Amino acid sequence: MNSRENQLKAFDRLLTIMDELREQCPWDKKQTLQSLRHLTIEETYELGDAILDNDLDEVKKELGDLLLHIVFYAKIGSETKDFDIADVANEICEKLISRHPHIYGDVKVIDEEDVKRNWENLKLKEGKKSVLEGVPKSLPALVKASRIQDKVAGVGFDWEEPQQVFEKLQEELAELQHEIEEHNQDKIESEFGDVLFSMINYARFLKINPEDALERTNKKFIKRFQYLEEKAKEKSKSLKEMTLAEMDVFWEEAKKL
Repeated sequence: MNSRENQLKAFDRLLTIMDELREQCPWDKKQTLQSLRHLTIEETYELGDAILDNDLDEVKKELGDLLLHIVFYAKIGSETKDFDIADVANEICEKLISRHPHIYGDVKVIDEEDVKRNWENLKLKEGKKSVLEGVPKSLPALVKASRIQDKVAGVGFDWEEPQQVFEKLQEELAELQHEIEEHNQDKIESEFGDVLFSMINYARFLKINPEDALERTNKKFIKRFQYLEEKAKEKSKSLKEMTLAEMDVFWEEAKKL
């Protein structure tokens, strides 16, 4: 691994390149905080894909793309004299120090759960009116539900045992089934949301990240379905021309790959 000196040189090189691009490149000169936003979101998802695939070379590349965006935002901030990269780094340093009194103070903790509880309590002391203020409004609903549950658990609003959560999930499933039988579409949607919320909560007790779990299933399904498409093509058939029984043969084959 690189020495701290070489790490700092590499970061300085990136800052210099960013200065040059901002001054000389027509595309880079035009970018704003707003125009970069959707690109940053895209890069974040690409990093997430690389992590799920355990492709460490790709993780390295995607981290570089994200780092570029951070430096880019800081460069724009320096041009408006609102903040620069040093302000960004110092801000997070101060936050980390203040949020880790068990490292930089005299607070004692037993485990990571203690750390999480302290973190949320410290945020409230800093002036936050709600522990849920830190959950971005634009998060996808599944990720948002997971973060909401993490946040409230951090201040003690939580179930005690996984079995309690499982029983709550069964209760929500029964309520969903009742509304399905009543043919009330609005209530069906509401109860379906409750089921998903309970499933996400149960995943937390099972130490599973629901977003990662679902994405793994997505990838698995895509791989198997594409195998099915390939086999159909080999037989010069479209999927619409195949029976479910025929497709199931190839599906079972795909599951063994």
